[in-house]
Amino acid sequence: MIEYADLLIIGAGPAGLAAALAAAPSDARIVLLDDNPLAGGQIWRDGPQASLPAQARRLRQRMAACSNIRHHAQTRVIACVAPKQLLVESPEQGWQIRYDKLILCTGARELLLPFPGWTLPGVTGAGGLQALIKGGLPVQGERLVIAGSGPLLLASAATAKKHGAQVLRIVEQASRGAVAGFAAQLPRWPGKCLQSLRLFDPHYRTGSHVLAALGSDRLEGVRLLQQGKIVELECQRLACGFGLIPNIQLGQALGYALNGQALAVDAWQASSLADHFAAGECTGFGGSELALVEGAIAGHAAVGDQQAARQLWSRRARWQGFADTLNQAFRLNPQLKALPAADTLICRCEDVPYAALADQQGWRAAKLTSRCGMGACQGRVCGAALHHLFGWQPAAPRPPFSPARIETLMSLDETPPA
Repeated sequence: MIEYADLLIIGAGPAGLAAALAAAPSDARIVLLDDNPLAGGQIWRDGPQASLPAQARRLRQRMAACSNIRHHAQTRVIACVAPKQLLVESPEQGWQIRYDKLILCTGARELLLPFPGWTLPGVTGAGGLQALIKGGLPVQGERLVIAGSGPLLLASAATAKKHGAQVLRIVEQASRGAVAGFAAQLPRWPGKCLQSLRLFDPHYRTGSHVLAALGSDRLEGVRLLQQGKIVELECQRLACGFGLIPNIQLGQALGYALNGQALAVDAWQASSLADHFAAGECTGFGGSELALVEGAIAGHAAVGDQQAARQLWSRRARWQGFADTLNQAFRLNPQLKALPAADTLICRCEDVPYAALADQQGWRAAKLTSRCGMGACQGRVCGAALHHLFGWQPAAPRPPFSPARIETLMSLDETPPA
């Protein structure tokens, strides 16, 4: 089966929802893909223990009321079949989508940096812990330490406390001066200022970071460098996240140009490829407010309504200012590059330690000599870690981009001749 879309949007988080709703009045045939069961992305992730914001519910309702938007949930892109034609798969079937315009809204994921013990059961990402709790993970009475960098630490701690966990420490690697400088500028964005006051926690420590997770068969404690002193705490769960990095793999595969670790876009959110746009955190981390306005700009621009897109530029500039301030304040300390020991696993899928990679000359050489990045996650975790540690840029992924059924791959034979 081949489906046709005037506008294909990949990712149904804030940026994807905003893009679809901005483009909807044009009566274009809009197809929205996402690999989650419900729209909202990671930031508005639903689940048995999730408390969905009213804004997310309103956007879902507005999308459902648009007859020209077709939402495919739990659907992933498997391969690029031809120019402007993708192979996708849902739990029920695989099929192809041919499109005229494309907007990538693939979001971001946590940066996980390796340190001794980080593979022990009980150690997760900070955002990963939040997602697990929303999905039903019981944490009542558990002793938690949350470490890494950025506001996600406080949000994760708030979610854990709401569900009965005891948060022993929130460990922020940024200095006290950097965090205080960021807090001093928050009144420029009143909503963010109020949010930070609600999330404040007396166990928050700046200028500190994790040194090791302690335990044999599972996590038993954590060793921290806390403002120059080594501290050990007994805990049952450790959540570590060192900020977010854009999900650019699909954009790379399609031929999008990069701007650092993000997809490069212009003022219209247009990429280096004609008729291809990108919005939200795949173009750089900046929060849901920036993702919403970027998505709306991309949606308007993709259907030719440049006047409506231009009217949103000033709002985007305001939230880009917040993003720049945030990213500057929580810039990672170079000391974190020294966290792994020689035997610390960098690639968990293929059990590749730091010592096997330290003398390699790049990502390709590392893969050839150690199989690093060739396991189940296809370098999504270790690739980002190695970019931070050594500056290696992982190559564009090859299809299939996700595991796929044989029946889906066989549907490639249905492609009609050009």
